[in-house]
Amino acid sequence: MLLFLITCSLHGQSEYPQDYFRHPLDIPLVLSGTFGELRSTHFHGGLDIKTQQRQGLKVYAAAEGYISRIKISHFGYGKAIYITHPNGYTTVYGHLKAFSKRLEDYIKQCQYDKESFEVEVFPHTEELLITPDEVIAFSGNTGSSGGPHLHFEIRDNEERPMNPLLFGMEVKDSKAPYISGVFAYPKDKNAIINGKNERVPLRLIPQKTGDYAVEKISAYGNVGFGVISFDKQDLAPNNNGVSNIQTFFNENKSLEIDFKRISFEETKHIKRMVDYEYYVRKKAKIQKLFIEKNNPLSIYKDAYDNGYVEVKDSTSSVYKVRIRDYHQNESWVVIPIDGKLETIKKDSILDVSKKSLVSTDSATKLTSGNITVDFYQNTVYDDSYIDFRVSSDTLFLGDDNIAMQKNFYINYDLSNYKTEHQDKLYIARFYGNYKKPYYVSTSRKGNILSAGSKSLGTYALAIDTEPPTITPINFTDKKWISNYRYLELKIDDKLTGISKYRATVNGQWILMEYDYKTDTLTHDFNDNIVKDTKNELKIIVTDNVGNSSTFEATFFRK
Repeated sequence: MLLFLITCSLHGQSEYPQDYFRHPLDIPLVLSGTFGELRSTHFHGGLDIKTQQRQGLKVYAAAEGYISRIKISHFGYGKAIYITHPNGYTTVYGHLKAFSKRLEDYIKQCQYDKESFEVEVFPHTEELLITPDEVIAFSGNTGSSGGPHLHFEIRDNEERPMNPLLFGMEVKDSKAPYISGVFAYPKDKNAIINGKNERVPLRLIPQKTGDYAVEKISAYGNVGFGVISFDKQDLAPNNNGVSNIQTFFNENKSLEIDFKRISFEETKHIKRMVDYEYYVRKKAKIQKLFIEKNNPLSIYKDAYDNGYVEVKDSTSSVYKVRIRDYHQNESWVVIPIDGKLETIKKDSILDVSKKSLVSTDSATKLTSGNITVDFYQNTVYDDSYIDFRVSSDTLFLGDDNIAMQKNFYINYDLSNYKTEHQDKLYIARFYGNYKKPYYVSTSRKGNILSAGSKSLGTYALAIDTEPPTITPINFTDKKWISNYRYLELKIDDKLTGISKYRATVNGQWILMEYDYKTDTLTHDFNDNIVKDTKNELKIIVTDNVGNSSTFEATFFRK
């Protein structure tokens, strides 16, 4: 072990060892998600490996090492294992259905000791050593997974996720990336694109070669561009993320975006890289090929003038974009530009007289009646005008079209509300065409009810007096269930959602796994906790404002 630790500290990270890590499954490597892929709130930090629409496939350790972390949660990676290796890298395996027997025994003991399904443990270096090719788990669909697959990561010795394909894992991919949209952006009020000082969609013309041309544009001043692009692989129809984007202006390199490594601290700033307003409205992600202020992402290289280009009057220029996947398949976009100083076509003037200015450099407090909204320093990326209105208990914060760096905070003063109602109040946000209210994580300190959010929109004070429901699935009261391996119930709360649950048999805590996607609680009798013939089951379920329901039943086993 001492040699193991010395190797970790002295050897550090060699440049992408090619024969060190094995494929964690014993089926062909087919991906449903690539590294760096653009998700709604983050860059994807690993590979999503298809498991042939099945669960329970053997998951192998990618190399020898020791288990440095095990985490089980209802959301996120669900059941996940972290293995630290002698070369300093850590591999991560997420959305697992179950662990190997020795790991399952280990973690269940932790769960019973803490009387909690959700646990996070950090075994010491000698506690859970892993040998090469050891089966550590079985693939599943736990946590925030949209279907059966294995989430696999390789992290460096600073816990930064890296593209696992850099380490010699092969995916069959002979298809070039494709582009579905191209846009031009003015840098400031003096820039003009096709007579406008706003984002302009450009006409994309696919070529027989597989590349793309764009109808000639006129421009003047400092402008930037953006693309909507995807990659496809040979064995999967889904859209994946690209690996590298380079831009050139009159054959000179302007910017490069390289998806090799992305830290967790910066991944939330994906909202600064994509056109957030367009994404909210159109559900498509334009990747900006320029760097705006307050953009801390480290994926940019060779950024001349932050990726903007200067177009002068009476000139002819060419802007090119090269988009590559990991296997170096590439597609080009060519944009011819006529430099032309012309009068800006003003379609409409934005009226900000009734809006509130929120500054990025200082804190802003908006107040009306019993409601305040706090925007702390650096909450917004740019100084922004926000529609702030209050009507009774409803708060209007305009449309969700401004990207936030961090949470703003909504506060309701409950001093004028009846004491018996205060404990059941919560803050809700209205979604969708029907403006259905959804619970926002709410806390209370004295008479102040607070919630943090990164999304503008409509909020209101709501009340929840309805307790959760508890319904048995595979048994009834006083039933013999000797031949059953599992005890299953359905729990649900329609307004604020499930906060916690506790189950006991004959007064002893039992482990029950909660799957929020199916609203089920499941106990595995193989835990060998239930040993009596007659058993008294008691389950208490609590929602997010404290309403509780209790279910009691008797069952028999031999």
